Amino acid sequence: MKSQGVAISMVYPIMKTLVHKGYNTEQFCQFAAFDASLLRDVEARISGEELERITIAAAQFTQDEHFGLHQGQMMEFSDMGILGYVMMHSASVLEALTAYQRYNVLLCSGFNLDWNMHDDHVEIAMFLQHPEEGTMSRHCIEDMASSLYRLISRLSNQRIPLLHVSFSHDAPSDVTPYESILGRIPQFGASENKLRFPKDVLSYPVLYSDAKLLTVFENIAQETRQKLTETSRFTDQVVQWMHACQPSYFPTVQQTADYFQMSSRTLQHKLKEERTTYNEISTQLRKELAMGYLRKWEYSVGEIAYVLHFSEPSAFQNAFKKWTGVTPGQYRANL
Repeated sequence: MKSQGVAISMVYPIMKTLVHKGYNTEQFCQFAAFDASLLRDVEARISGEELERITIAAAQFTQDEHFGLHQGQMMEFSDMGILGYVMMHSASVLEALTAYQRYNVLLCSGFNLDWNMHDDHVEIAMFLQHPEEGTMSRHCIEDMASSLYRLISRLSNQRIPLLHVSFSHDAPSDVTPYESILGRIPQFGASENKLRFPKDVLSYPVLYSDAKLLTVFENIAQETRQKLTETSRFTDQVVQWMHACQPSYFPTVQQTADYFQMSSRTLQHKLKEERTTYNEISTQLRKELAMGYLRKWEYSVGEIAYVLHFSEPSAFQNAFKKWTGVTPGQYRANL
């Protein structure tokens, strides 16, 4: 994912699904080593990899092999923030999908959709905008497909017949839930993730459409998108530079400022304009790297502390517990 990452609001549906299933969200946050305080910061963003990790952890925590599929069935327009309200007040399903495509960066800079028109049907493809950076987990792509199908049905207030569903991942052991949620068993192991609808679905009017409210919400969406795409640029460069320094060394503020040919004060000022700090960036990067290394059992905690340039293992363990609420050993045990 790019550093714009994913809006923290994308984690809300996961928590809502957990509550609906009767699980304790605090226990889940400990299980997943997720910092729950982020949920109180409406402007917070996490990496796409982190969202994937939390979703997979939720499937493990609930022992629901179809967590993503079920979560998508609980998606509401309000879960999507301003983008959801733009879609809800668009004139037609086609205009709502166009709004999703245009303003999706407000929610997630990595996932998006596109569609191809045919004689009697339309195919909607769901994909990663930067496929070189990885693949979507089965739970994430099924959540996207299930929620998209639900939202289109709610926009038009009609039961939309799905003509075909294809997923690039392999079939799970039990495929029966797809029949009740999507109306058919998907094709697994396909080249693309797609939903196929009758072509006339795109022209269905949106039940809730209000032209005046659409103007208000779209103006907010445009302004927010512009700020997000403009302010992410320098932070993105700093994060890429810090990644490039790994594992040789973890750069200081001054080293980073020297690389960008500016004073450390100017560097901090530019980051402050983008509502972040060098300390926040370096902490988040260290946290994500630590979690990645802990998922690789061949690395000991001491080796990870050394690779991340902590003075000693105890310093790493204290920092990790401060970040996540659990020790590196507890995080590993939860895996």
